[in-house]
Amino acid sequence: MLKDQLENQGGWLFRWRSFLPALLLPLVAFAFYESGPVVMGLGEGLESAWDGVCVAIAFAGLGLRILTVGFVPAGTSGRNTQEQRATELNTTGIYGTVRHPLYLANYLMFLGFVLALKVWWFALIAVLIYILYYERIMMAEERFLAGRFGAAYTAWARRTPAFLPRPSGWTTPAYPFSLRSVLRREYNGFYLIIAYFTLLDLLTDLVIERESLGDWVRSESGWLAFATTGTVAYLVLRHLKKHTGLLRVAGR
Repeated sequence: MLKDQLENQGGWLFRWRSFLPALLLPLVAFAFYESGPVVMGLGEGLESAWDGVCVAIAFAGLGLRILTVGFVPAGTSGRNTQEQRATELNTTGIYGTVRHPLYLANYLMFLGFVLALKVWWFALIAVLIYILYYERIMMAEERFLAGRFGAAYTAWARRTPAFLPRPSGWTTPAYPFSLRSVLRREYNGFYLIIAYFTLLDLLTDLVIERESLGDWVRSESGWLAFATTGTVAYLVLRHLKKHTGLLRVAGR
């Protein structure tokens, strides 16, 4: 049946989701080339304002991820790619408002990234690809959860929207918020946002606006300082996660 085919496709996409987005890179490069006239037409003020909005959208996605993973137990809402897993069914906190908060969060981060290129057709294509891609992953995940948790999952799914949150469904999370768990699990996403927008701004100034590297350093000193601080924070958190137990929390 078609439903089974879509769910099977979702399982395959889930396993390779860390690598498949790289297939968009040629399209990203072409969109960047096409963004030149738009960037020059906007002018420095409007371009900076637009970039600020895109950064805010991406960080809103990261904020939603933090709101999600900060309250969940170990073995759920992870970045695993080899197979679906869930030690228990999350239904409280953000999971009372939407069934797939992490995919919604990823969408906001992705949207911030694609809008920053300022090419309407690329944004339209990218969003359509995201919908088709994650729709199948969500179907595969829901099949897994329904098989694992049965009636409890079905009852929760009936009252909770799949992707568009219903704020009135919020309930007190079953677990307290864990900052250490967030730092251990979300430092990659934080640094991805910083690295992406820093690189995009650098390439825009060097390639499109034909500025020198020195001009970019002087004009973007504030963002450069933030990016440098973010890089140091990333390296410190990565070391703490890989080589110490400071960010580990029992049961989280």
